[in-house]
Amino acid sequence: MDFIFFANIIALLFSFFVGGALIGAIFSKPFRGKIVKVLRLHHRPRHPKRLQLTKSMHNPILRPGTHPWTAEAVLNPTAIVLDGRTHLIYRAVGMDGVSRLGYASSADGIVFDKNYPYPIFTARSPRFSGKTPSYLRHYSPTLYPSGGSWGGTEDPRVSLVDGRVYVTFNMFDGWDFIRVAAISMSEADFAAGHFWKWKGPTILSKPGQRHKNWVIFPEKIHGKFAILHSIAPKVDIAYRDSIEDIGTTEPFIESWTGARVDLPVRENVWDSYIRSAGPPPVKTDRGWLLFYHAIDKREPNKYKLGVLLLDLDDPTKVLRRATMPVLSPDAPYENEGKPGIVYAGGAVIRNGKLFIYYGGADKVVCVATAPLHHFVEELLHEGHPTLESMPLEIV
Repeated sequence: MDFIFFANIIALLFSFFVGGALIGAIFSKPFRGKIVKVLRLHHRPRHPKRLQLTKSMHNPILRPGTHPWTAEAVLNPTAIVLDGRTHLIYRAVGMDGVSRLGYASSADGIVFDKNYPYPIFTARSPRFSGKTPSYLRHYSPTLYPSGGSWGGTEDPRVSLVDGRVYVTFNMFDGWDFIRVAAISMSEADFAAGHFWKWKGPTILSKPGQRHKNWVIFPEKIHGKFAILHSIAPKVDIAYRDSIEDIGTTEPFIESWTGARVDLPVRENVWDSYIRSAGPPPVKTDRGWLLFYHAIDKREPNKYKLGVLLLDLDDPTKVLRRATMPVLSPDAPYENEGKPGIVYAGGAVIRNGKLFIYYGGADKVVCVATAPLHHFVEELLHEGHPTLESMPLEIV
């Protein structure tokens, strides 16, 4: 009897040991990982979960630097791809509160291993030098809420058209002088880093008017340069034979001159207050992708990014508009500075992937990506169809 009793005890302990081992294996991290992978394989969605951009785990990809001209902020970048590298032009704000254009480049679009220690463009004889008192000439997000700069070259957008690189930017010479300007150089000179060869600046907007954030399409439309200068109250595009001759033999661009705050609030949509275009449009086989900045009245302190799909032949026609923002300021680096800001100025395609370059919190440079084909297909599927010649008219 004693033998049987001890045998039962040993059998019971053995069963406990085996059961515990099995339970331990089931709940172990490697086993759980395998189960999750199997479930994902059988329930993998055909497309991304929703129309959105994925922020890089490397963000921010550029931060304020050690040089005085980059010491306060690097922000609001634009980008093009040449010779297999992504070339980034960004706005830098120095200790003196002046905005200048900086340059960096990358082999993969994420890690920027080449960053010039000097600006590639600076306003040579800014009008504001004699108008702004010397004690105000410094970086101050309080005095100058648009990036903390009291003057200079702000928020560039770059386009490559017919072998020539064009950069539009906001020329800020005080609150009574905000005009859109452009500089240009040959593609070969740009790729070689010959940044002393910029031609311009050429002022595109009319004297006495305040305008910002105009973009040049990356190819001519019907044989002319196409300059998108407004998306609210309607999509507006000006056509010119030459960028460099605007203001002389070519007329200044006429644009809507009202204040954005005066536009009626758009109801029952996330983009209650439409602000401006983001990067130059991206061409796809389904239309032009145009990213834009807007504010939801339910979250008035957040700058978000939306997207439109424009008709290839007549880009004033909007084919689709995303029903939700594709990028929102919810990461720490988008709030550690001026809170709640994502501001995009660059969009490129590399190996079928869309890269959006943007400023976070008016302080750092970031990037977000999406598979281009899936992104466009999701926009066609989820986006709101408009098919109107003036789809963004405020009602």
